[in-house]
Amino acid sequence: MRKPPKILVTATLAKTRLFHIEQVELRFTNGIETSYERLRPSSGGAVLIVPMLDDDTVLLIREYAVGLERYELGLPKGKIEDGEDILQAANREMMEEVGYAGNALSHVTSLSLAPGYLGHYTHVILARDLYPKRLPGDEPEEIEVVPWRLSQLNELLAQNDFTEARSIAALFMTREILENG
Repeated sequence: MRKPPKILVTATLAKTRLFHIEQVELRFTNGIETSYERLRPSSGGAVLIVPMLDDDTVLLIREYAVGLERYELGLPKGKIEDGEDILQAANREMMEEVGYAGNALSHVTSLSLAPGYLGHYTHVILARDLYPKRLPGDEPEEIEVVPWRLSQLNELLAQNDFTEARSIAALFMTREILENG
């Protein structure tokens, strides 16, 4: 296994409410020095929840995605707050976004997104044995909840408003888990 490069200097280039952009000066083991820019990782990361109403019905949400400037279907997700573990964060986000809590939550995997410049993990959580429970969220408008049959995943993939890679990966992993016990 290769030895990672040495970090020589890290400096803030810009900071907003959501983003902290850093410049990182590195020296690789072959002596080459170079500069990278990255979004500084947040402390806890995020959760993405696969809320299963039953063995075939997943609860999706449709909410505005400003990056795409349209409404997008996906799975509920959100930031892990200080003092929360990933399962607590997942249950809270699920209550805020879909109006359900889960009795059985399990960590499926942790996904990175654009690891070349983003030090962030999204923890995929499978939520089962759901029961109605709502908490107020921080969304600017009510989120539409869309039940979808996991057995109709191919039809979901054909939807032009279901494009988020994390949601797609999580649903394929969940289908595999549920099919194989």
